[in-house]
Amino acid sequence: GRKKINRRSEPRSENPYLRLLVKLYRFLARRTDSKFNETVLKRLFQSNINRPPLSLSKLAEFMKGREDKVSVLVGSVTNDERMLEVPKMRVCALRFTDTARARIVKAGGECLTFDQLALQAPTGENCVLLRGRRTAREAVRHFGRAPGVPHSSTKPYVRSKGRKFERARGRRKSRGYKV
Repeated sequence: GRKKINRRSEPRSENPYLRLLVKLYRFLARRTDSKFNETVLKRLFQSNINRPPLSLSKLAEFMKGREDKVSVLVGSVTNDERMLEVPKMRVCALRFTDTARARIVKAGGECLTFDQLALQAPTGENCVLLRGRRTAREAVRHFGRAPGVPHSSTKPYVRSKGRKFERARGRRKSRGYKV
């Protein structure tokens, strides 16, 4: 049969501000021939799981040597308490946690929204598009080969991590076998 295009063409969310951003980037993607705007538009449609957050420390790591550019993240920027010094950087994101925003501003940086970015860099010039780690979710540890199968390091769904929960057969030589 026909090939069905199976991707979102609008966000599932009813958030009016997100809808306005989509209108703006739909226009920019159509009227400029920049891949950046198309990518941002596509990411604005994505679900929460596909828009993972990025911490300040990772952000600083990715922007090392690109201090003059704007880092763009379609998602949230979160604080990282393990990071002592926040470098000066210009960041554009859908949302910032309060502490992350305060630390960026205190370091002399700037927190932009996507409508401000569209005015400053309509084609995404001097912007670095970033995204968080999608596999950082705890749920991902349970995916893959079944737990207990040879060469599998998949985490089993266990009620509790105690002595009497999935610790005997298949886990110890003395109880039958060890995988």
